[in-house]
This record gives sequence, structure tokens and C-alpha cells, in this order.
Amino acid sequence: MKYIITGSLGNISLPVTENLVKDGHEVTVISSNPGKKEAIEKLGAKPAIGSVTDASFLSDVFRNADVAYLMVPSDFSAPDYPKLQREIADHYVGAIAGSSITHVVLLSSIGAHLRQGAGPIDGLGYLEERLLELKDVHTKFLRPSYFFNNLYSQAGLISHAGIAGSNFGNTEEKLVLVHTGDIAIVASRYLLDLSFTGNSITYISSDERHPNEIAELLGKSVDKEGIPWITFTDEQAQQGMVDGGLSPGFADLYVKMGRAIREGKLQEHYWQNRPEVLGTYKLEDFVKAFSLAYHKG
Repeated sequence: MKYIITGSLGNISLPVTENLVKDGHEVTVISSNPGKKEAIEKLGAKPAIGSVTDASFLSDVFRNADVAYLMVPSDFSAPDYPKLQREIADHYVGAIAGSSITHVVLLSSIGAHLRQGAGPIDGLGYLEERLLELKDVHTKFLRPSYFFNNLYSQAGLISHAGIAGSNFGNTEEKLVLVHTGDIAIVASRYLLDLSFTGNSITYISSDERHPNEIAELLGKSVDKEGIPWITFTDEQAQQGMVDGGLSPGFADLYVKMGRAIREGKLQEHYWQNRPEVLGTYKLEDFVKAFSLAYHKG
């Protein structure tokens, strides 16, 4: 089988590529970084150096493939990230429509069912909708939850203010967390098996913990007992992210995502379709990595 992997050699795409190559498949990895060419080749895969914002490039790369693994890269330099997401989505769909691809695995997100009102996730909801328009293409939408890595942003608050927090967390609802390694395991399974037909959705999570417990364990891992989780107003969260160096546009997107969590909307479909088995990585594992990063400064 001929596979197309987007996402270069990121935390998910790298192990996925390794698993496909190991199984004897022909794998092409798309990367915008020419410096990744040699590393991709060493894996036994074929590098395709170019940008997913280039429709003609994608059409050429996708044309003779059988299967595609899609993800939309983050670009904090983009002046209008939602517009960029939609453009990439349109390019993906156009490239698939002109190809021999029969199966697509999309790295989507929890909250994509909303389509609107989930900040940076809205673009993934848009891509889901566009993929559903394709004829004779089987699609699997992977919807991982809140990345553990997002919690690294709490280090500054813990260090300087003795608190953790965001513009959610003041309800009884637990935050659903996921590690990239657990996502890679599920993505690899579906890409290798290809037994999915029509359209189907799979949620991926590693742990479910209340923000109060998250704050407690993060604080304890860096010898700061009793760290509370504070729920900020949307305005406070927006200003805090901007003060931390995030662009106003991206800060607004993350505020919208936090609001959707706070209002119980972002995770509602997950709780209705909760996976029977969660990943093996837990909050206790993450706080060890958090502590190392925190002390390295």
C-alpha cells in the first residue's frame, strides 16, 4: 500500500511512519523543512518537501497514493489562522478528489462536533465536513482530547503566582487528557488495519482528571504544595496569554476553546461516546516530565 503522511516527523507522525515502514508499506512523508529529508529517508520513507498550503504540490504527491493520514499544522505566525486552516482543508480535499486514495485517517479533535465555537478546533470541524463530501472515500476521524503538553503553559503561573488555571475548571466536569504516544498507537492501528468503511469517529484519551487535581499534582511535582486551580474570566485569560507573548488572534481562539470547555459543550460528545479503554499514559506520568522541564527553566 502507498501511504501519505502529513505532519513531517512530529510526535505522532514519526511513530506512525515507523510502524507503516516496518509493516512493509511505501510511505511518503510531507515536510516543509528540507532539513528533514535525510531523517525521513533513514526511516525508509520517501520525503516530499513542500507546503500543505500549495495545492498543486499536494495534488502531485497524493495522486497515486492509496491511504492518507491528515493533520493540520499549527502556525503561530499566521495572521488569520482559521482562514489558513480552511485553505489547507480545501487543498487536502481537492488533492484526494484527484487521487486514487480510498482511505483517510484524520487527526481531528475533541470538540470538532461543534463545528463552530471551539476556537482552533473549528478548522478541524470544517475539514471533517469537507471530507464527508468525497465520494468512495472511507474516513476515520480521530478525536483526541486536551493534550497533556498544553499543561506546560502552567509553569509560569505556578512559578510567579503560585497558582494554576484557565478560563475553565469551575464545574464538576473532569478535563479529558491525552498523550501523543497514545494517539500514535490508535492512528497506527487504523492505518494498518484499514477495516473502517464509510465514516466513523473514534475518541482518544489517556486520563480524566479535574483541574483541581491537576493543579495539586503539578504543584506537588515542583515542591509547591497546595497550588490551587483558579478559573479566570475570559478577559483575564485573554490578557494573560497576550502578556505571555501569544498574538491577540490566537489568544482569542484559545479563550473560545476554554469557554466551550467551561460551558460543557466541548467534551459533551466525548462523554456520550467515551472509549471503553483509555491510553496507558496518566497524569502521574506527565507531572514527572513537567517537573524536569520546570526545573530546567
